[in-house]
Amino acid sequence: MKNSLLENLIAFYEEDPDDPFNIYALALEYQKSDLGKAEVYFDTLLERHPDYLATYYNAGAFFAGLEKNEKAEIIYQKGIDLALNMKNTKTHQELLRAYRFFLDELED
Repeated sequence: MKNSLLENLIAFYEEDPDDPFNIYALALEYQKSDLGKAEVYFDTLLERHPDYLATYYNAGAFFAGLEKNEKAEIIYQKGIDLALNMKNTKTHQELLRAYRFFLDELED
């Protein structure tokens, strides 16, 4: 019997729970089926791996989708600052665009 993607991701996480990619992948996968678990994994990632830059774009959008707007705004701002500090221009620009879109949506 073939394992599902989620089962594989859980196995990877159980094998190495300190790898931020494993937590990130679970957060993204759980967005499709269990928002509560996705939130737990995003929160875990933001707390335990604040320098994992990939988190911020998706976590900001996730919390904005839950209408946790204050939290989403903080996440976007931290990600923008982190990308700037890491001199990651591409991610910095992507986060700025996402943040501006988020702000525009709040105004509508």
